[in-house]
Amino acid sequence: MRTAQVTRNTQETQITAAISLDGNGKAELDSGVPFLDHMLDQIARHGMFDLSICAKGDLHIDAHHTVEDIGITLGQAFSRAIGDKKGIFRYGHAYVPLDEALSRVVIDLSGRPGLQFNVTFTRAVIGTFDVDLVREFFQGFVNHAMVTLHIDNLAGENAHHQAETVFKAFGRALRMATATDPRCDNLVPSTKGVL
Repeated sequence: MRTAQVTRNTQETQITAAISLDGNGKAELDSGVPFLDHMLDQIARHGMFDLSICAKGDLHIDAHHTVEDIGITLGQAFSRAIGDKKGIFRYGHAYVPLDEALSRVVIDLSGRPGLQFNVTFTRAVIGTFDVDLVREFFQGFVNHAMVTLHIDNLAGENAHHQAETVFKAFGRALRMATATDPRCDNLVPSTKGVL
């Protein structure tokens, strides 16, 4: 099983993240940020990953450190779980609609961190959640999972719908990229021989 658990403790946050890439879409989430838990649940369900995240953060200041550090910790866990990347598809993409909203996510498990984030939210806050933190989550993930990630919101009037299509598409694209290709068996999908 491709699984990993990482604990990351700083003066701002204490986070444990566990992931199974070959799961059933189950999530146990306690980030202290309810909207983020809702979005992380989308990743688990649409990626078919089993995901567990427990976080304590300095939410009396705001949610920034907690959201960013969850992205970092989940990225570290993902990197460990994917291992040497032998036999995987490597690339994944997904288009996901939700009513008027539509997002596209494309990912390359390249070993090189890069984020292109093209989402203009229609409002600054969803409930009490600052939409700027969506980018911070993905930047933390990308930097520590060592992946190239393109996120484009193509349509949307409702900010909740915009965010949800992004996270659902991310889960589905990641599911495609981490899937194993029986024709590749123990081959790394790169002319370099490593990722």
